[in-house]
Amino acid sequence: MASEVFKGIKVADFAWVSVGPRTSEYLAEYGATVVRIESRRHYDPLRTTGPYRDNKPGVNLSGFYARYNLNKYSVTLNLAHPKGVEVARLLVKWADIVTDSFSPGVMRRWGLSYEDLVKIKPDIIMMSASLLGQTGPSAGVAGFGLQLTSIAGFHHLVGWPDRAPVTIYGAYTDALAPRLQLAALVAALIYRRKTGKGQYLDVSQLECALQFLAPVFLDYVANGRVWNRMGNRCPYAAPHGAFRCQGEDKWCTIAVFTDQQWGAFAKVLGNPKWTNSPKFATFLDRKKNEDELERLVEEWTKDFTPEEVMKLMQAVGVPAGIVATAEDVYKDPQLEHRQHFTTLSHPEMRAYPHERSAAILSKSPGKFIRPAPCLGEHNYYVYTELLGMPEEEFIQLLNEQVFD
Repeated sequence: MASEVFKGIKVADFAWVSVGPRTSEYLAEYGATVVRIESRRHYDPLRTTGPYRDNKPGVNLSGFYARYNLNKYSVTLNLAHPKGVEVARLLVKWADIVTDSFSPGVMRRWGLSYEDLVKIKPDIIMMSASLLGQTGPSAGVAGFGLQLTSIAGFHHLVGWPDRAPVTIYGAYTDALAPRLQLAALVAALIYRRKTGKGQYLDVSQLECALQFLAPVFLDYVANGRVWNRMGNRCPYAAPHGAFRCQGEDKWCTIAVFTDQQWGAFAKVLGNPKWTNSPKFATFLDRKKNEDELERLVEEWTKDFTPEEVMKLMQAVGVPAGIVATAEDVYKDPQLEHRQHFTTLSHPEMRAYPHERSAAILSKSPGKFIRPAPCLGEHNYYVYTELLGMPEEEFIQLLNEQVFD
């Protein structure tokens, strides 16, 4: 049985790739009925993005797509066909929420702008999540999270001070925007419940991302200081970094912020003479001699496994953690205890693990009852059952390639 939080809420999800589907999956996990509107002519790029099951590419075999589309229904619809747009309007009439993540103007060209939608359903809530927002001199710029992390300024901060910037793994901003988008949708639903009115949510993924760089901007505005790349270091801690440990490509991070932590850190190391050197007596001394400090720390960590270093440091209150691989995370006892990974059976991918959301609601926990859908898997059910389309009309539209 699905969660009750969003039970009865219906979502026509025109969004694609990551930002939009991630948002609607939260709704689906907690009980909303979410219909993904896709096309056989132009696949969602996520369907053709690996990793694939058994390393075999296929529109229904992408682990990336599977991760962000659980509990959803998939229909195919050719919006280049006039009748396809008519069917889309039926979906709008059925829905409470319509989402899209296209460049500004795409939905309008199909006759599916917010102004068009309210004529069909006056209390509709529409959320458009674009790269830079729907208005402004750069609104028409198209792109993905991989470009947005650079536009937002993250790349300038990542890497080493004497080297060129490096890319953050993956489209980092794609993991930030959905959290704020979900909050905005919940607020819009509450507003509609109180007033009976819908509204349009114009989401700029750039502006979502900037919320997570607030200290950087505050320092510039208040002090005129522009942050730069610091490698693994931190202005408020020393040592602070990832240190080589016993084994092949094994590392553990350690962060010492206070003099109390420094004393505990030195005790774990056996209080070697260098920990009492004037070079490391105060925080400012440790920052001044940080290169030497890091070499000495690694001389100790290289004789221990990451797990040993982590446990020894954590036992005395010094922040530390292994640099985990995907295998480490998947087998993590804490995540296993909380049942973060659960296995579902997929028609083509067979059994595969998926992640639930991070919050466990005591009264209405989220549930995944269906794997990510195959492309167009639910055409008949959605069009005839949810929308009430006569079977004869469905067959006619199918023959006219409206459902391509």
